[in-house]
Order: sequence, then structure tokens, then C-alpha cells
Amino acid sequence: MIRTRTDGDVRVVTIDRPAARNALRPADLTDLREAFEAPETDGRPPVTYLRGAGEAFCAGADLDAVAALDDPEAFARRGQRVAAAIAESPSVVVCGVDGAARGGGVELAVAADVRVATPRATFGEPGVSLGLFGAWGGTVRLPRVMGEGEALDFALSGRVLDAEAALRTGLVSRVVDDPRSVADEIAAGAPDALAAIKRRVRDRRSGEAQERAEAAAFADLHDAHAAEIKQRRER
Repeated sequence: MIRTRTDGDVRVVTIDRPAARNALRPADLTDLREAFEAPETDGRPPVTYLRGAGEAFCAGADLDAVAALDDPEAFARRGQRVAAAIAESPSVVVCGVDGAARGGGVELAVAADVRVATPRATFGEPGVSLGLFGAWGGTVRLPRVMGEGEALDFALSGRVLDAEAALRTGLVSRVVDDPRSVADEIAAGAPDALAAIKRRVRDRRSGEAQERAEAAAFADLHDAHAAEIKQRRER
């Protein structure tokens, strides 16, 4: 079950299946993708906070569902579309990991823009022990986030990282008691600037094309905030 609500300047998306450690069935993947692909409205907050209910963030794919798959490639593609919807969301997505993130849960997290863990968070890619691997974009995004060496070690070994190890390897950017506070902190920024930063950092084109787009985006923001900039300078 996926729940969404708006709380101030933050839209909260909750994976709410705590009895199963928030493991995702095919229908849950559809609901989660739709939560991030919902049409933008004028009142949509600039930041989305992704979390899990209960004592885990997300245990990944529901193993009962995986065992019963008739078309495993289609299931992998469905998970990839969810991760892409998170990565491509117009809002800044902050993922708060409290408790266990395993397999697909890790892949959803690395699709987010900012990953924040509590001290009791743990991360693991246990698929290799089942003869599988993370196929919801994990082999694409993990090297970008952790670096190739750390990503290979993490995925090949199936080892579990605690919050401090996740911080050292770059899997998360902060370890805090209340990850939601980071979403609130980011939401205090100007919405158009937040969106522009996300678009520029996520841009996968060549360096020169990225730099031209970066300069154009800066000019647009400068024009939009010229009066505010001038007022602050005169203080």
C-alpha cells in the first residue's frame, strides 16, 4: 500500500506494508510509480519525502511474488520504471531510510536525489545469495553513487552496510535522527532554484552541453530573482 499526503512544503510518500517490512508486490510498484508520475499542480510542494512505515524502509521485492513470476523480465522493467519515476520527478526527492533497506529498497533509495539514514539504518543487496541481482536500475545507479569499486564489492558480496559504512561509501549523505528534517531544510530553498539544480546535476549529456544549460538556467534564475538579490545586497 502506498500513501501520499502533503505536509507543509513537503509531499510525503509512504510505503505502508510494515508487516512485510514494506516488501513490494507488482501492484505496489504500480501505485508507487503513479505516486511519482501524478500530474504536477500549482500547489505541489517542491520536495517529496520517501519513507517506509514501521521498522524498515523497504525489503525490496516481495519474495512470494518473485517466486510466482511468469515474466521476470517484465517485473524487472516495472521496477525500473518506478526508479526512473523517482529519479525524473520534477520535485526534489529525499529518501529517509530508517531500518532495513534491502534489494529493491536500496535501488529505490539510490534513485532519489538525497539519501539520509538514521543510525539504525542498514543496507544490503542479498540477491546474489538467491542467484539474482538488483535489476531495478541498481547496476546502473549504484556505481554513480558509490563508485564502481564500492558498488561491485557491495553487490557481489551481499554484505550488509550499517549507517556509518553507508556514509563512508557515499550511499547516503547524512546520518541523522530525523531524516524528515533534511527534507524540510531543503524545502526552505526557492522552488525554481531547487528544480534547476536537480535538472543540471541529473543531466547526462556531454560536459559542454551541460555547462551551456547550466549557464542558461543560472541566467533564468537571476532574472527571476533580480529584485530579491538587489534588496539583499543593499542590506
